[in-house]
Amino acid sequence: MPAPTTSHPIDRPLPQHGGEALLRIDDVVRVFGRGEGEVRALDGVTLGFARGTFTAVMGPSGSGKSTLLQLAAGLDRPTTGTVHLGDRDLGGMSERALATLRRDRVGFVFQSFNLLGALTAAQNVALPSRLAGRRLGRGEVGAALDRVGLGERARHRPAQLSGGQQQRVAIARALVGEPEIMFADEPTGALDRRSGRDVLRLLRETVDAGGRTLVMVTHDASAAAWADRVVFMADGRLAGELAAPTAEQVADHLNGLEG
Repeated sequence: MPAPTTSHPIDRPLPQHGGEALLRIDDVVRVFGRGEGEVRALDGVTLGFARGTFTAVMGPSGSGKSTLLQLAAGLDRPTTGTVHLGDRDLGGMSERALATLRRDRVGFVFQSFNLLGALTAAQNVALPSRLAGRRLGRGEVGAALDRVGLGERARHRPAQLSGGQQQRVAIARALVGEPEIMFADEPTGALDRRSGRDVLRLLRETVDAGGRTLVMVTHDASAAAWADRVVFMADGRLAGELAAPTAEQVADHLNGLEG
């Protein structure tokens, strides 16, 4: 594995994090189990994510980062505390309303590409919208694939695509609904270094050119260095933050948490 770079992956002006928070998590606690089996996966976390910024969330296994992502995306509810997306308190919404909010305002990218092998790239991109009862025009699907550099592969099935190309189809699927915020859970975990870099560059562009807010959970210091800031977690609590991170700084901070 190459040594971590000491420079930021791309030269760009850094966004101001003091602006309006699109996503706000306030004093959130998430408890699983009861009695002696109780686990506090999150323990009083307060965190904001400004519009048009890219945040990486990192920490040792069991630190609470995946639970944080689930709560922030409205896929789980806090035991106590609040999660706001814009002016909406996710805790006060019905499951149906949450499903609608996720469909209309949120995009998801995961380590497993979750593509259906029997469908073409274009059909995979369109599928979530079709299941939600919203039929996309051919131009919308084509434009989404063009944005990820796969316009000429629209009729290819997943088995005919590389891992990096499959992940780009998954990103096109997330982008086709024009979400305000995207959540990525280990999006490069199943990719080789070169493909991972291509995917990270694409995710970076969705923030810089598209003005979206991106929250990414990763264990990879090199991946985190593409973000505007890195938030660290340990034992369900916040454990530090780096702005304009380099892979070397991220790795050093992680080593301190795991040491």
